[in-house]
Amino acid sequence: MTITSNGYQSGFGNEFATEAVAGALPVGRNSPQRVAHGLYAEQISGTAFTAPRHANRRSWLYRIRPAAMHGGFSPYPHPKASFHNDFDDAPISPDQLRWSPLPMPESRVDFVDALFTMAGNGSPAAQSGVAIHVYAANRDMQGRWFYDADGELLIVPQQGRLHIETELGVLDVEPQEIAVIPRGIRFAVTLPDGEARGYVCENFGAMLRLPDLGPIGSNGLANPRDFLAPNAAYEDVDGDFELVAKFQGHLWRADIGHSPIDVVAWHGNYAPYKYDLRLFNTIGSISFDHPDPSIFLVLHSPSDTPGTSNMDFVIFPPRWLVAQDTFRPPWFHRNIASEFMGLVHGAYDAKAEGFVPGGASLHNSMTGHGPDAATFEKASAADLSKPDVIRDTMAFMFETRAVIRPTKQAIDAAHRQRDYQACWAGLQKHFDARR
Repeated sequence: MTITSNGYQSGFGNEFATEAVAGALPVGRNSPQRVAHGLYAEQISGTAFTAPRHANRRSWLYRIRPAAMHGGFSPYPHPKASFHNDFDDAPISPDQLRWSPLPMPESRVDFVDALFTMAGNGSPAAQSGVAIHVYAANRDMQGRWFYDADGELLIVPQQGRLHIETELGVLDVEPQEIAVIPRGIRFAVTLPDGEARGYVCENFGAMLRLPDLGPIGSNGLANPRDFLAPNAAYEDVDGDFELVAKFQGHLWRADIGHSPIDVVAWHGNYAPYKYDLRLFNTIGSISFDHPDPSIFLVLHSPSDTPGTSNMDFVIFPPRWLVAQDTFRPPWFHRNIASEFMGLVHGAYDAKAEGFVPGGASLHNSMTGHGPDAATFEKASAADLSKPDVIRDTMAFMFETRAVIRPTKQAIDAAHRQRDYQACWAGLQKHFDARR
């Protein structure tokens, strides 16, 4: 059974209130002795009870059955053990790395079984770091649901729409949109287009939030009103179903005799949400020089170090480049942070070829990277009397303060581009002390 969307409420981190059946939300209290319509009251907390009010995240759910009702958990063997958080201390190369898109599976694979871990750092136990996954799926999650107790999931579709049924309502997400599923929220994914591919960042650290704008002022970048949380939508279905959980880096399964998508009403500020990346208000230079990529920050997970994130989510959307006497593409760069990059749509302006939608690259701490040889020559000779318009593109970056450790399966993958460094081999020596 597919649950249709019941619409959305707008705003980032707002105090929402929604009911799919009139009168299901209590008035003036959270946990009355008897909830209307015979529902159970249940709170889900994404932060400590005593977290400061501005950072506190929790929601009250009014559901047909409480979340405690399911069978005992047993280990769930993920196909090929490709979805994991095994970031060991084995030596890793500082080489630049790049991958072609993850191939579509030959057998029928749903969203959970399709997850393929590329890289990561930290751990769920430390409540710090991230895991970065890709997926290529061609089957709906039929009679099974998933939740991640280790971190919130930032899902970036690249090909194919996702219909995500969560406990708190439905998110319909297409490429160039993102979805965020908070830690612990149960959900199932169906594929309206029959197959789908994309990226997932599993954030073990502090919850994602909007960045401060500083001198930019009170508007710009990702505006809060453009984030959408679902209205309540539910199903009352009994049967022999499966609940899959990720807990402390391992997968577990339990039998569940009913659909957990049975929340009839809810209120609070701990909820899944979606955002259309095409609504991002891009900021850039209108005089000279290419600004730091922090001006493209959509969301970030703060760390215990002011000004340094556990994870940044950055995009490179369509935009005008008008800077004068300036090399307009991204410059050659070495960074204390580490960067995992993906391409959702079109072409990336720093790479002439090889980096395609669905692909990925990894440039770790202090590893040099930048435009390839063809891009450098073209940009160095460009006519700066007129602007460049970067059209039909959407690239993104997961950036972390810790080194992003690629998994062995990512290093060994057939779709890894083992000749990636060749894109810089054509850079010519132009030095002439007499000029």
